[in-house]
Amino acid sequence: MHIALGCDHRGLKLKQAVIGLLAELGHNYKDFGCYGAEPVDYPDIVPGVAEAVVSGKFDHGIVICGSGIGMSIAANKMRGIRAALCCDVFSARRAREHSDANILCLGGETVERSLALDIVRAYLSSTFEGGRHLRRVEKIHSLETASLDNE
Repeated sequence: MHIALGCDHRGLKLKQAVIGLLAELGHNYKDFGCYGAEPVDYPDIVPGVAEAVVSGKFDHGIVICGSGIGMSIAANKMRGIRAALCCDVFSARRAREHSDANILCLGGETVERSLALDIVRAYLSSTFEGGRHLRRVEKIHSLETASLDNE
């Protein structure tokens, strides 16, 4: 798999651990920043990751900030993105199986490292079930395009 990664300064340590896991699992990745401890605004990181996923060049994205909330909100503003903030393995599986999430959001300060890595494993090893869930994902897409039509 090809994974697009991004974080703000509060998610940097966890992103580095995720990079190690991706290498261990044999996945390719591209790091869209940030790269150091200097404060970075998470909305500046999201577009690179989101565009990489929506373009089809990357299979999934993983974004990390302090709580994961800001990255989740910002990512879900991007057309074609279904970002899921996951704090447990069950949610990570369901995000893929039922909602066809294409970006995983994590909190670098809210989920301890080993659990976060288990969440990444669960997310990446799960697949969309389709069926009745496809109808729901299509309705989400309709909401997205309807909001654009009203502008």
